[in-house]
Amino acid sequence: MSNTANERAVMPKDSSVLDSRSLQNSYATLIPLLREGMRVLDVGCGTGAISAGIAGAVGQTGTVVGIDSSAHLIAKGNTDHADLSNLTLLEADLFAYNPAEKFDLIVSARVLQWLSNPREALLKFKSLLKPGGYISILDYNHTRLEWTPAPPESMQRFYKAFLDWRADAGMDNEIADHLTAHFEELGFHDIAVLNADEIYTRGESNFAEKVGIWSKVAELRGPQVVESGFSTEEERIRAIADYQAWIGESAQKMVMKLKDVRARID
Repeated sequence: MSNTANERAVMPKDSSVLDSRSLQNSYATLIPLLREGMRVLDVGCGTGAISAGIAGAVGQTGTVVGIDSSAHLIAKGNTDHADLSNLTLLEADLFAYNPAEKFDLIVSARVLQWLSNPREALLKFKSLLKPGGYISILDYNHTRLEWTPAPPESMQRFYKAFLDWRADAGMDNEIADHLTAHFEELGFHDIAVLNADEIYTRGESNFAEKVGIWSKVAELRGPQVVESGFSTEEERIRAIADYQAWIGESAQKMVMKLKDVRARID
């Protein structure tokens, strides 16, 4: 049984959710902060889908380094983005990563939610910034997810089991709303909070795919939730089937509560 956050956060081989993301559709609040010539670190970059957009924004005089502990994601990213000469994707553990040159900006999207030690991660980020450098963390408060109308009870039970499974490993299901306090206590300055809620409404071309994220979670993460005793296999399978039927017949809207919290060091 996997009991630690590191074990439970291991990324599935299926990278379709990560591959569908881009700077524009999944981290748009960051765009105004990017400047030509910046040196940027993307922590937990996955396959580099967002990193590639950042590389385009900082231009050939800029540099983007993406790090991720999942070798299969980095390998795919290096294939997908082989044409970007100013983007480097590395398999690396954040806490062991010690580059020769520091960064103007460090970003991390939807990553701290998977850590049991987010404050330690933020301190590491701080050590990798140049004087006056910025940090931007994009993450969720999963406890405030909104569905309209309410999904089937089977999915509500699975979703609670998923959050309980995460909390059991020390992951913060409300990390988005705790980041400001972390930044203040760690000595960051000029803290700003930008709303980045993901809102999906029936009629949009990608509605079923985006709302179906929780079917994907039940499919890819669900076996771990079951293995750890927070759900049963029968409940997991029922949640997927009932939820998919709800998407097709009843679902009108889903709002995932997301914030971009950013700050600066002296």
